[in-house]
Amino acid sequence: MWRGYRGWESFSFFFSAEYAQSYLQKRYKALGCPAPDQRSFENCYPFLYYLEHGNVYYAQAAKAPIILQPILLFYGLVHLAKACILTEDPFYPETTAVLAHGVSARKRKKQQYQFFHDEVKFQKNGLFPHLSDKLFHMKQDEGDKATMESLLRMIPELETLFWQMEGQANFFPLLKRDGSWFVSSKALDLYHMTELRFREYFLAHSGIALEEMKDGMARLSEEPSPFSPTSNTFLKFDYYEKHFMMPLKKSHRSQFPELMAHYLLLYNLSMIARYETEWWGEAVKMMPNRDYPFIQSFLKITQEKSPFLIFCHLTAGLK
Repeated sequence: MWRGYRGWESFSFFFSAEYAQSYLQKRYKALGCPAPDQRSFENCYPFLYYLEHGNVYYAQAAKAPIILQPILLFYGLVHLAKACILTEDPFYPETTAVLAHGVSARKRKKQQYQFFHDEVKFQKNGLFPHLSDKLFHMKQDEGDKATMESLLRMIPELETLFWQMEGQANFFPLLKRDGSWFVSSKALDLYHMTELRFREYFLAHSGIALEEMKDGMARLSEEPSPFSPTSNTFLKFDYYEKHFMMPLKKSHRSQFPELMAHYLLLYNLSMIARYETEWWGEAVKMMPNRDYPFIQSFLKITQEKSPFLIFCHLTAGLK
């Protein structure tokens, strides 16, 4: 259903308690949940309100000055994420341990701080690891860290900005011809692999098989999805260009879900906006380095992209 996505208007059919209960009931039956009728009845209004509150936060963020946007967008995404969790975890929140953010920001130095070099640390409990587990079937290691630069490089819509400001690319585009998607043979050189090894790697990291190379291209056996929770695909979808891309290099983060990158970036930016007001105010007004263009662009992108990714999850499998 993602091809017909029209922003928040596309969520409208969820705003019916009758439909929401039926929708959750089907989800819970597929999960093998005991008493799916009862659980869907109890969860339909929390599900609705998570979506509605998320919508309100995003709507206010669109009107707010950039200095407030990270806070509004983070809590908007938190509400949407909780709606998604309810589709996979009928008993959420089962304990108070899952209610924390699930990630922490390090203490900042007041002088010469750069957002690109900042990092967040993953916690054992909370929304972040619970979301990762329920939506993507991935366990995050407690104490693991991610830098803001590494997270920004996971956002395909920032590719042009990285090229303009850094002279570096992060992604290798797939080709589309006659309704099918192809990978160029140039990918073999980038990944330093034989064709057979690359086809095995591609299948393992995307869940999609590649046909044998012909005329310098290999056709994908099926169309990728912008949101693929079962395979944790390393393919990324450019929301503006409606184009699929793959990482330019192999990385242990290549299969890190993009939605989780949005969550971590917004978490850290919201913490900065709340508690590092001097640096945040100076960054917004003085624009002293490369941080501001990337932050501004990301905030614009995530206002549209993160609800889209949520919608793709909620409608996966619907006809």
